[in-house]
Amino acid sequence: MSSAEIASKAEQLSIGDNLLYVDEAAGSDEAGAGTATAPYKTAVGAVGIVSGMPAEKQESFKIMVKKAGSDEYAEITASALKKAKNAHAVAVKKAKKQAEQLAKEQAQNEAKQAEQQRKLEESKQVRLEQDASLPEAKLIRIKDAEANRGRRVKVFGWVHRVRVQGRDMMFVVLRDGTGHLQSVLTNRLCHTYDALTLTLETSVALYGVVSAVPAGKTAPGGHELTVDYWEVVGRAPGGDDAITNRVSADADPSIRLQQRHLVIRSDAASAVLKVRARVMRAFRDHFESVGYAEVTPPCMVQTQVEGGSTLFSFDYYGEEAYLTQSSQLYLETCLPAMGAVYTMAESYRAEKSHTRRHLS
Repeated sequence: MSSAEIASKAEQLSIGDNLLYVDEAAGSDEAGAGTATAPYKTAVGAVGIVSGMPAEKQESFKIMVKKAGSDEYAEITASALKKAKNAHAVAVKKAKKQAEQLAKEQAQNEAKQAEQQRKLEESKQVRLEQDASLPEAKLIRIKDAEANRGRRVKVFGWVHRVRVQGRDMMFVVLRDGTGHLQSVLTNRLCHTYDALTLTLETSVALYGVVSAVPAGKTAPGGHELTVDYWEVVGRAPGGDDAITNRVSADADPSIRLQQRHLVIRSDAASAVLKVRARVMRAFRDHFESVGYAEVTPPCMVQTQVEGGSTLFSFDYYGEEAYLTQSSQLYLETCLPAMGAVYTMAESYRAEKSHTRRHLS
C-alpha cells in the first residue's frame, strides 16, 4: 500500500474511532477499512494506517485482532504490536528504496532516450557518397562471392542479422536467396540515420571488396564484404511490426501459417524448401535418365475419378468442376503419343484427416 493510500485511509477514520480491527481469516489489507465489518487482514496493515495519522492521535488507537479459527476480537499483545511495527518499518524502507530505484531507472531511461534522439538527429546530417576513385563495382549474387574475392562488388539482399560493435563498427549478414554474406561497416557508414535505424529484412545494396576472413575467425562461406558504400532499397518495419514479433519461434502455429511468407525467411524453413527442391530434381533426373517424358495434366477437372464424397467441388462460371484426385487418366491418354510419361503434381482429397500422417 502506498503512502498516499495510507494517508487517505487514515483521513477516513473519524476522531471518535479509536479501534482498528484485524481479521486474519477474512480481512483484507487492500480493501479493508479497519472496522468490524471491513477489517484488515494483518496487524502490519493496521499499523500502517495508524502511522499515517497525526502523532497526537496515534496513541489513542488500539488494534483488535481476531485469530484464524476464533470468533472473538482481542486487543493485540505488546509483543505482536512490536513485531508488526518492526515489519511495517522494514516495509516502508523497502518501498522507499524501490521507489528511489524506480526513479533512478526512469531518469536513466529518459537520459538514454534523449541521447538516442540526439544521435538520430545528428545522423540525419550524415550523407554518404561513393568514392569515384574506386573501381566500378561488379554486380554479383552471394553464391558467386568466393569467385570474386579481392574484387569490388555490388550485392543486393535482405538484412538477415545485425550486430553493432561500438560506435564505429557493425556487422550485417546479408541474404539474397543464394546464400549469406557477412558484411562489415565502419566509421561514417555506421553513423547515418539508415544505419542507426536499420531493421531486419530491410533490402539494401552493399558495395565493397570481398576477402577471406582473418585466421581464427568464421563467417558464412569463409569470407566477408568490407563495405565502402551502401544504401537502403526498401525499409522493413520495426517495433511491434518487426518480423521477430510477427513470427516469433513461440508464436501460435495458426499465426505462423498465416505469415508463411515471412516464416520461410528463416534458415530452418528455407532449408526445408531447398531440400524439397533437390528431392524433386532427383526424381526428374531419374525419370529423364530412363527415357520418361514429363507432362503436366490439369488440376481442374469436370469428371469424378473416384468416389464423389471426397472431391473438392466448386462453381466454374456456372458449371460444376473439381480439383483432381489423380492424373492417371491423363497420363494414359499421353502414352500412345509420347511413350513412357510421368508427372509430379498435387492430388486433392476432401477428407478431414486427424492423424499425424495426413494433412487436410
